[in-house]
Amino acid sequence: MTKMNKPEQYIVQLKFETARCSIRPFQEDDIDRFMAYRNDMDWMKYQDFKGLSTQAYREVLLCTGDIKKGVQLAVTDKQAKTLIGDLYLKQDNNVCWIGYTIAPGKARQGYMYEVVSALISHMAFQGIDEIKAGVASENIASISLLEKLGFTFAGTEGGEKIFTRVLVKP
Repeated sequence: MTKMNKPEQYIVQLKFETARCSIRPFQEDDIDRFMAYRNDMDWMKYQDFKGLSTQAYREVLLCTGDIKKGVQLAVTDKQAKTLIGDLYLKQDNNVCWIGYTIAPGKARQGYMYEVVSALISHMAFQGIDEIKAGVASENIASISLLEKLGFTFAGTEGGEKIFTRVLVKP
């Protein structure tokens, strides 16, 4: 765990792995696959950060991210070494907001369950106390995933349902 000056502020490390996936910063060769699902407006109907140009995605994804402002991480298949989704993290002291997207061809195969499960453990180890996620009320698949992972509904904010999960330190 990397600690800043104030004890309540932590910086989450931005790489970890699961049995099938590697979660890491984006690389140039991820951009085309990212654009393929992020620019599919039917698939992305519940998501923001879509429909942009190659250059606009590069500027956001390939820069050195600041987790305090929010970062997108690549979710890759370890065996095929290809991008299958992405994970968004934004840290506010010892609380972290998350978002996630899976490519349509990898949906409903347990990848995001696996990734977010590992993320929960990773964040608890890193000193995060709580994880929050905002979800469109119509996004039943994402709501079901969060509930399966032990998140609870905390209210509505800005038109989204907010789910939280308090973490237990290892």
